[in-house]
Amino acid sequence: MKGNRCSRRLRVVAGGESLLSSAGGSLLIETARAVGLDRGLSAQLARWRTSRATHDPGKIVLDLAVAIALGGDCLADVAVVRAQPRLFGLVASDPTVSRLIATFAGDVEAVLPALRAARGQARERAWALDAPVADDGWLVVDLDATLVDAHSDKEGAQPTFKRGFGFAPLLAFLDHGPGGTGECLAGLLRPGKATANDAADHIRVLTDALAQLPAGQRSRVLVRGDAGAGTHAFVKHLHQLGVRYSIGIAGWPTVIAALDALPRQAWRAALDGDGIPREGAQVAELTRYLPAGTGKPWPADMRVIARRERPHPGAQLRITDRDGWRITVFATNVAGGRLADHELTHRLRARAEDRIRCLKDTGLRNLPLHGFAANQVWLELVALAADLLAWTQHLALARTPARVWEPKRLRLRLLHTAGRIITTGRREWLRLPRGWPWTYLTIAGHTRLRALTA
Repeated sequence: MKGNRCSRRLRVVAGGESLLSSAGGSLLIETARAVGLDRGLSAQLARWRTSRATHDPGKIVLDLAVAIALGGDCLADVAVVRAQPRLFGLVASDPTVSRLIATFAGDVEAVLPALRAARGQARERAWALDAPVADDGWLVVDLDATLVDAHSDKEGAQPTFKRGFGFAPLLAFLDHGPGGTGECLAGLLRPGKATANDAADHIRVLTDALAQLPAGQRSRVLVRGDAGAGTHAFVKHLHQLGVRYSIGIAGWPTVIAALDALPRQAWRAALDGDGIPREGAQVAELTRYLPAGTGKPWPADMRVIARRERPHPGAQLRITDRDGWRITVFATNVAGGRLADHELTHRLRARAEDRIRCLKDTGLRNLPLHGFAANQVWLELVALAADLLAWTQHLALARTPARVWEPKRLRLRLLHTAGRIITTGRREWLRLPRGWPWTYLTIAGHTRLRALTA
């Protein structure tokens, strides 16, 4: 009988070879160069470089973003990048990095716009190379809030509605659709007691998100949000901007009255994610059944659509639920089309939860700094790292399985691939292991980036 031990016992030694533990991270560096992120950060952050400084603030920020993209969750994790200078170049020391973040925190009102401007310029360049959304499709901007726990007494950390303690950032994402991932357009760091339906916060985040989009693309924006975004003030703001929206709304008395007046034959079959009629789910339009002249006026072109479905066992019914049906309601100003298609578009807002999960796997699981302003800077670094991953997947890994991988899988299979830098013929080569199953993706990614920027 053969033994089933996993491997022979190995002796471990340290050598002087040019081995790299994050050879796949070369895709991040090449993507940053392709979209001009390195140059943009250096230009936007030049005012914070002192006359005797050795390290460029833009390079430090890019190194931090790369470290976060590789899985880092604190400033000290930039040591992983520093330990591979032949791949990532010279990296500032921990004290230098800490001093720069402290300087940024002391001038946060100027630093945040500079970081966002550099991201916006890089995004425009990335889209010029290869747009992530078809020219005839919606640019879907999803707004959603999340909770970030704090395990120490940090500035701005407060009790949350889920009986935790921490922060409640509000985020905006661009959805690439089912064939891709998404980009983090904007984020607003808020104390833990911040409410989900604060219209002023939604307006601020949407303004920052729209500023991130190339100017010629903003006319085809569709804003999606849950019931927290369904306030009079925010919907009025969307109407004044002239953008399309699909926003969840709560069980107001007018909505309940419309549901009571809705005839049974008004319900139509809903669709699943593949566009096939979904068993036990139906949609109907409530607009004509809403009582007139009650409460604050809504935009004249707003439509109210309801969906009903049998709740799963153990689910708690809500005030809008009727006769054992779980009912959700949303408002939209998209004219025409089938109700089922509008409802499916709105339900795909759940992809924002995927983006939040990926963001928490990319530095947002915990805010590592004490000061609120410093953590505002950290949130921008997390957004930058998430965008760098998204651009790498879209530009370098298009039409490959890695295009839709979440950060954990991307790191495990590609970014943390080991490699060796060799010099031959006066040229340096990054040699990857031939037997690694996903080496071809890294090589193909470099080839595609060179072709896009040729």
